[in-house]
Amino acid sequence: MSKETLVFCIGIILTLLPFLGIPEDWKQFAIAGAGGFLILIGYMLRRALYFARIDHGNGERGDGSFMETTKQLFTERELQ
Repeated sequence: MSKETLVFCIGIILTLLPFLGIPEDWKQFAIAGAGGFLILIGYMLRRALYFARIDHGNGERGDGSFMETTKQLFTERELQ
């Protein structure tokens, strides 16, 4: 089952939960557990999207914020 489908199913359960006749104490635990599970799945989905965005396709990841250069940027006279 994909993560997106899991989020959809938990949403359906949370929508139907008030009408199922479950005792109030159990219902509070079920809602809190489903909410925590949704937070975890949401984090995993965002993380997977981030990694897919920075993937170069050859097994390397990077966002281009750091690039090493071989060109000398300053001369010794400017550094003194």
